[in-house]
Amino acid sequence: MNPLTATIESVGYWNNGLPSWQQACNFVATGALPEGVAGKPAPQLLPPNERRRAPESVAVALDVALAACTAAGRDPATLPSVFTSTHGDLSITDYMCATLASDPTAISPTKFHNSVHNAAAGYWTIGAHCMQAATAISAYDASFAEGLLEALMQLDAGADAVLLVGYDTGATGPLRSVHDCSGLLGGALLLSRGGNGPRISVRLADGQADAPGMLGRHAGTNPMVSMLPLFDALASGKTQATLHAGPGRVMSAEIAYG
Repeated sequence: MNPLTATIESVGYWNNGLPSWQQACNFVATGALPEGVAGKPAPQLLPPNERRRAPESVAVALDVALAACTAAGRDPATLPSVFTSTHGDLSITDYMCATLASDPTAISPTKFHNSVHNAAAGYWTIGAHCMQAATAISAYDASFAEGLLEALMQLDAGADAVLLVGYDTGATGPLRSVHDCSGLLGGALLLSRGGNGPRISVRLADGQADAPGMLGRHAGTNPMVSMLPLFDALASGKTQATLHAGPGRVMSAEIAYG
């Protein structure tokens, strides 16, 4: 395939112990974690009551999405978006399975509402008053690469800018025996056809993804760790990153700065 290109206008980031992109960059540069940081994301896009009730998956997705829009000076209401997640919210999935097995009529309407894979995208469009297209994607451990491909294709088809958000939560209950994943991780890229920022050019190829860098090692077993070779490269100024894009396939990214 011919390479797809975009400008990365801004980055949003949240991981346990690293609740902003600037703190993530500082960690890559120094190896030191910040002290006294928030233990969970609090997306300011939502009213206080909704913010308290939002599941972790929604909270982290909206937190990084808004951070990327704010850093780029973009109005969230004007942007098409792509939300990508390996599993959605596994704690809600565990609750749904356990309740259906033990007392099906006791299912919480709110938990059921939040169990759908496009829950974060829905909260985002409502909170941002956004009438632009919102896409929700899952492709197991290739979810971020496929989300990036979708966002770049939208730019190639004529969109001026697209918001890409990747996020995942840890597993709980019996699901953890199926996929031993932990922690909370979210990342967002504000991608545009022009604009200021690093220029990324990607193509699909056969191969293996990069080994985890500092952000990847810190994120541990969270499924969205597959996006972190690109975030590690951006944090350290590297010009290449290779993301997992499926069995035996990678998305190779060239990054130009300045």
